[in-house]
Amino acid sequence: MAASDSELEDRIRALLDARADRASICPSDVARAVAPDDWRPLMEPVREAARRLADAGEVEITQKGDVVDPESARGPIRIRRARTN
Repeated sequence: MAASDSELEDRIRALLDARADRASICPSDVARAVAPDDWRPLMEPVREAARRLADAGEVEITQKGDVVDPESARGPIRIRRARTN
């Protein structure tokens, strides 16, 4: 299934909106929401959408609870709303 960049970004926002302010989501949550039966091919596009939102300051990419550079993150990541001080 092909999903547009804006569809993936909107789905990230919608899933985060449905969670507590400090909660995070997994990229697979987004992929499964878009294509429940064929979600695996969407994993990298979802990660790319998360990187774009991180670059825009909307979200943070984390690993083990720590914010990481979205461009260099390898392995499992989580996505959460950007935190303000």
